[in-house]
Amino acid sequence: MDGGPAPEGMVPAEDPEFPVGTEVTLTADHMEGMEGATATISGAFDTTTYSVSFTPTDGGEPVTDHKWVVHEELENPGDAPLAEGTEVVITADHMTGMEGAEATIDSATEETVYMVDYEADGMMMTNHKWVVESEIEPA
Repeated sequence: MDGGPAPEGMVPAEDPEFPVGTEVTLTADHMEGMEGATATISGAFDTTTYSVSFTPTDGGEPVTDHKWVVHEELENPGDAPLAEGTEVVITADHMTGMEGAEATIDSATEETVYMVDYEADGMMMTNHKWVVESEIEPA
């Protein structure tokens, strides 16, 4: 599964803690098989990253505290950071029913955000979006 390139307008991090190509251990548990997985950094960016809650456009169950969506994946977001409770429209398609969904900002972080390549349950994930710096440890 390939997450594709970073959204237009993303600014590569100038001096990330984990440069592209670095092997790391993930501490995030966004998806099954992620926590404790060995990963390779495929992108490092400076932006505002948000946790959001939304109801999928395909009628799926509401999603709460989804980690993560970056500022560049919001429709006409204005200046970052957006405040908790701000209503936005998501332009990302990380999961079914996400693109075009109306969402609420739950929290924001200014940590470096990363795309990673890792294997989970026998499937290779490339350019997985997103993991923030506090969810990564040296391998």
